[in-house]
Amino acid sequence: MAKFTVEEKLKAVKRYLYGKESQREISASIGVHNSNLQTWIKQYQFHGEKAFEKNYTSYTLEYKLDVLNYMNKQGTSIKQTAAIFNIPAPSTILKWKRQLETQGLDALELKKKGRPPMKKRNNNIEKNETPAEGSIKALQLENERLRMENAYLKKLNALVQNKKKSPNKTKFK
Repeated sequence: MAKFTVEEKLKAVKRYLYGKESQREISASIGVHNSNLQTWIKQYQFHGEKAFEKNYTSYTLEYKLDVLNYMNKQGTSIKQTAAIFNIPAPSTILKWKRQLETQGLDALELKKKGRPPMKKRNNNIEKNETPAEGSIKALQLENERLRMENAYLKKLNALVQNKKKSPNKTKFK
């Protein structure tokens, strides 16, 4: 689908409103589907030239509910509701409606995009704190330290024994 600039959309809408061409003729000449041209015309009728300005907004839960309630109470179509509330894509409202029906209010809640930030680990705080002498935590830490020391000495001893048993079989010249 080709993207159209604000000027191209305004030109097409004004050709329809102030000219003698039909929607089909205009949509065929610029290469857009007839329903898209109808959406542009409705948006222009409700909001004027501001309708085509790009606005990157994230809609709040209350706003989404207001839009859906308006559509239900007034009986307007999804396209009409999108034009009234200046929502660029009518499919957005359809998505909100389906989410509300299937998953409830929590689905309409704003969600942060992107990867969540990494949590900072504060391991240094635990290491710097020395537990009281004779406490369970102090004994556990000492026990862990002694186990690591034993494991290190066993590996060192095995390495020394291994070197004594196996003489170098290959000699480099």
